[in-house]
Amino acid sequence: MAETARLGRSDRTQVAIVGAGPAGLTLARLLHLAGIESVVLEAQTRDYVEHRVRAGVLENGSVELLREIGVGERMDREGLTHRGIEIRFEDKNQRFDFEELAGKTITVYGQQEVVKDLIAANLADGIRIEFECKVESIGNLDGTLPAVRYRDADGIERELSGDFAAGCDGFHGVSRAALRPGAFAVFERNYPFAWFGVLAESKPVSEELIYANHERGFALMSMRSPTITRLYVQCPATDEVEQWSDDRFWTELRARMDSDRGGPDVPRGPILQKSIAILRSVVVEPMRHGRLFLAGDAAHIVPPTGAKGMNLAIADVRVLAQALDDFYESGRTDRIDAYSATCLQRVWKAQRFSTWMTSVLHRFDDLGPFGRKLQLAELSYLASSRAAAQSLAENYVGLPF
Repeated sequence: MAETARLGRSDRTQVAIVGAGPAGLTLARLLHLAGIESVVLEAQTRDYVEHRVRAGVLENGSVELLREIGVGERMDREGLTHRGIEIRFEDKNQRFDFEELAGKTITVYGQQEVVKDLIAANLADGIRIEFECKVESIGNLDGTLPAVRYRDADGIERELSGDFAAGCDGFHGVSRAALRPGAFAVFERNYPFAWFGVLAESKPVSEELIYANHERGFALMSMRSPTITRLYVQCPATDEVEQWSDDRFWTELRARMDSDRGGPDVPRGPILQKSIAILRSVVVEPMRHGRLFLAGDAAHIVPPTGAKGMNLAIADVRVLAQALDDFYESGRTDRIDAYSATCLQRVWKAQRFSTWMTSVLHRFDDLGPFGRKLQLAELSYLASSRAAAQSLAENYVGLPF
């Protein structure tokens, strides 16, 4: 059920936000701090969105923003500060010291934890969040009052109009479907492989993420806490979770980490969750259509290799909140008009980095032995060149706004 008092059958706000993920919740908080009213409509239950496991790496700029808006206390207490990453290839580990190379760090703190903190803070400050709301359409995008039509948790048809609407409802959400055909372009790349991932109750073997390029395929050892690990292996995009037994996964991870030949140990532990993530790149241009703004996964998807998804969502709404603040403060529309172009500069740079990380760390069967040799040469250059290592570090910790 909804967490706030019921909306009327027809209601009005300044900004109607569709989606209570990191983008929508951060936007609502930024607007609230600027004195701008918003209402957030979310299709799922509060419990669902607070336990939906997604990305866990926060760029330096995302961490600073969460602190600025008053939701950083638990993150600072429970989040894991990482000063670098390791990449394993050709039976050796190469560490990249982000703090030394770029002067910044990253923080490992699960997306679901960010969402919990944002929901709690927003509700405490009286920001309206309506859960279990099935948005059916977003209309009047070119008019003065975009209209969001939805069914609430009781199945009652309602309408929320706003000066603006923000589509933060993800890749399969209603917001992008509301766009007029021909009014936007979609740039897309699909990869022929996926990530099989597990959440396991085991102590991380390293204080930092370990990426592995192995002839059997990619692997990643990450963590969510000092006792919970997040682990991945590359698999065919057609695989199903049921095809991966616990024994098969642990055996494959050990092989790709070269645990028997000097690689990191892989201590087994109870597997709490299994999933398969399809890898794709998607960009929608433009990200603004009349008075509807797309943000986060509704506007772009990046491969998880570069750890950019949640960070791009936060960056989008940072730009949007500033633009809307200018509009309500002085009537200025220049930042609103520049919203899409401003965000897309960052989006395409993140796509470039994520595509590069994916290309050098994964096995591509169609590239053959020649492609494999090129990967190893690229990684060898990365390990031997400070300029290349600095480029990796600068992109991973987050480019400046």
